[in-house]
Amino acid sequence: MKPLSGTAAPEDIHCIRIMRKVPHWYLSGVAVTKISKGSNNKRHSSYQTVTDMNGKKVEGAFVEWYTKLEKVGEGTYGVVYKAKDNGTNEVVALKKIRLEAEDEGVPSTAIREISLLKELKDDNIVRLLDIVHADQKLYLVFEFLDVDLKRYIEQGNQNRKPITLNIVKKFLYQLNSGLLYCHSHRILHRDLKPQNLLIDRHDNLKLADFGLARAFGIPMRTYTHEVVTLWYRAPEVLLGGRHYSTAVDMWSVGCIFAEMALQGHPLFPGDSEIDQIFKIFRIMGTPNEQGWPGVSQLPDYKSTFPQWSRQDLSKIVPTLDEDGIDMLKKTLTYDSAKRISAKRALVHPYFADYKP
Repeated sequence: MKPLSGTAAPEDIHCIRIMRKVPHWYLSGVAVTKISKGSNNKRHSSYQTVTDMNGKKVEGAFVEWYTKLEKVGEGTYGVVYKAKDNGTNEVVALKKIRLEAEDEGVPSTAIREISLLKELKDDNIVRLLDIVHADQKLYLVFEFLDVDLKRYIEQGNQNRKPITLNIVKKFLYQLNSGLLYCHSHRILHRDLKPQNLLIDRHDNLKLADFGLARAFGIPMRTYTHEVVTLWYRAPEVLLGGRHYSTAVDMWSVGCIFAEMALQGHPLFPGDSEIDQIFKIFRIMGTPNEQGWPGVSQLPDYKSTFPQWSRQDLSKIVPTLDEDGIDMLKKTLTYDSAKRISAKRALVHPYFADYKP
């Protein structure tokens, strides 16, 4: 067995070994179906023997075939297609995972995403419908949503119908609601950004793409450094912190909140890690031990950092009212121990006039 790239948790490696041993899988009630070659995108169904994670045969597993309609996106770990379930005519999202070399098996990143998503059932979480292994390719089948938040805002601007403050409030509430569900199940998202927030036809927001997410415990493990897209990355991560928890997601929430209120203009659009750090410092002020105990001990903290004073957020994001600015300040608090949680955010006065 060749070593996997990166660091995999023991449970990830355990799953990979099982999957190499068993050709057809059935993961804790989520069907993993094997598609034969030569289907030519036609209706294809058969009965096969499927073995579960305990080695027990599950007879009569029904195999469905999906027809790709169009490519809709591409991310770090795979290509996403709009597709049709030929059995139900339901439109779905098919995420083709980039597999490593054949003898490497399924990447630990995919195993992690599968194991998390099959446990997440919430109105503000994208549903995983099926897992398909076909011709050495792994597909994750999700419910299909037409647009992500980034595109939603862009389309509104193009149509001269910019996102309203009422919709901003609704989306922020649903984002915190989905996060609370994740956090209460001991799961960090770790890659929140507008492209990972999908909007349905009724203007409801759902969290998607848990490719970098990872279950966490107490005491916290040391996590990999590169986890959150640059503009939404928490300062403790940018400064080299290796022990962190749900607060990294809440910083991302603050950045997304401001971006929505600014109708698509990012709050901290850095183009490198040091530029990102300085973009934050210029608005939030250069941190010190008084406001952020322990900051000087972080690996990438420099005593020679330029000293900027904190700016007035109400002038940076003038569309928000007093409660909105207070919410923004609480999400963008340097000290992660004092940063607002998703649970507390949902009862903030900003949502006093919002009815879910």
